[in-house]
Amino acid sequence: MGLFSSLLGNAGTVEPENLEKEYSNLLIENESVEIGFKLIRDTFIFTNKRLILVDKQGLTGSKTEYYTVGYKSITRFSVETSGHFDLDAELKIWISSEVNPSISKKFNKSVNIYDVQKVLAKHVL
Repeated sequence: MGLFSSLLGNAGTVEPENLEKEYSNLLIENESVEIGFKLIRDTFIFTNKRLILVDKQGLTGSKTEYYTVGYKSITRFSVETSGHFDLDAELKIWISSEVNPSISKKFNKSVNIYDVQKVLAKHVL
């Protein structure tokens, strides 16, 4: 993932094996990482059981919030592909009956947004 893309707030792909090592203390028995992304200091991880958002806080990033969303709580989602002038793809997730998306993330061109859509579709539908 390029520095310029990170500064713009676009997420790039991280290998599932690396995420499983780094966040092994969060995973439960028989839970595995399917796909994950890093956005500057924050990370979001799609496992076979849930979505985990890792939010590093403060100047040093030593304080961390781990936010879990069960797939059954996701009522809808949308993906928007990148275009010629708009270089980033976008994911929006609605939780429960909220009117506005609860989660909105942008991805750089290195991410296949269809892979993200497939993981969500597999677990939500």
